[in-house]
Amino acid sequence: MNLRVHRWVVCAVFCSALVVAQENARSQAPQPAGNARLEITSGSTAGYRIREQLARFNLPNDAVGTTESVTGAIVIRPDGSVASDVSKVTVDLRTIKTDEPKRDGFVRENTLETNRYPLAEFVPRRQKGLALPLPAAGTAGFQLIGDMTLHGVTSEVAWDVAATFAGDTVTAKATTRFNFAKFKITIPRVFGLLSVDDDIRLELNVRMRRASS
Repeated sequence: MNLRVHRWVVCAVFCSALVVAQENARSQAPQPAGNARLEITSGSTAGYRIREQLARFNLPNDAVGTTESVTGAIVIRPDGSVASDVSKVTVDLRTIKTDEPKRDGFVRENTLETNRYPLAEFVPRRQKGLALPLPAAGTAGFQLIGDMTLHGVTSEVAWDVAATFAGDTVTAKATTRFNFAKFKITIPRVFGLLSVDDDIRLELNVRMRRASS
């Protein structure tokens, strides 16, 4: 092999090795993360809790209503912002039940007026305290702030969230509270009901799965 051919072979081998090394480096480099989409799955519940005083009891007690009709998804961008255009949580208020069927009927027909306003919807706009990327395991506490539409009224609410991460599964408890006037809801006044606190406490217990977005 003459010197010119030898140099050409060495150059070709070196260039090939360089290309392979560059390809390997690109394949091993961390890729930019996409949106984190959390889809609500079965086993989730939504409910309310209101302190009331019934005539037949000496002490006040909590009226607790719950439903499993909870659907939706929350999408977090890589920069931590919420993708509000594709994020929403919906609760079917017509399916909420307590331990008193008569109370349920009154609440549906007169308090929530579910024949006119069957759904409660929450559209998150921003979050506070949730570090990105989402952890594969462990717990996190944060706030989810956005617009809730209830009883025909849309108003901003902030949910306090405690979440547990386990692989592709995320479970979370979220709570918020407000008075009746915030959503133009009339405080119930019926026979046998002595008083109702002007304080509605809402609670979401949701199971979510991670999905690509």
